[in-house]
Amino acid sequence: MSRPIIAILRGLRPSDARAVGQTLIGAGIEKIEVPLNSPDPLESIGILAREFGSHALIGAGTVLTPDEVDAVAGVGGRLIVSPNCDPDVISRTYQLGLESWPGIFTPTEAFTALKAGASGLKLFPGALAGPAGLSALRAVLPVGTLIYAVGGAGPENFGQWIKASADGFGIGSALFKPGMTVSEVADRAMQIVAAYDEATG
Repeated sequence: MSRPIIAILRGLRPSDARAVGQTLIGAGIEKIEVPLNSPDPLESIGILAREFGSHALIGAGTVLTPDEVDAVAGVGGRLIVSPNCDPDVISRTYQLGLESWPGIFTPTEAFTALKAGASGLKLFPGALAGPAGLSALRAVLPVGTLIYAVGGAGPENFGQWIKASADGFGIGSALFKPGMTVSEVADRAMQIVAAYDEATG
């Protein structure tokens, strides 16, 4: 069963991409982003997309320009995640038929993102908004808007966020850091999935 969790593999090297991807998917995490400020990110995304793209959603994080959207699409990526709300990036992603998850923090940014064609919203940094901030934001957004909490959301507080209406999560350093062994990533992935399953009953 796939969970609404995006693995954020900041610092992933192409040589580790296949093993880490296989480990995450095996644990039940089937959405994976490689931030573009990682070493050779397009190479890693290409490897992941070729190996796992038929049954997992693979793409890039920290996508800041339409040209970067094109580059990610060119290696088979289908997920575009940004730390900010840039209508040009969102529109280009939408035009290419890819999933667009821009970073938002305010109602203005949320509505701007949705108008530009965002698939869902990344509440970032989640630690600053908190579950209470998400609840307040949810009150004004269109019914059915998907919101993933990123930064400050994790196994220790999944329940609070879900109660506040979070649809999913982006998990970075709690799941993966450069230099970790595959078994360490596997252990963390299984713990995170177990915590999510417990929080959702």
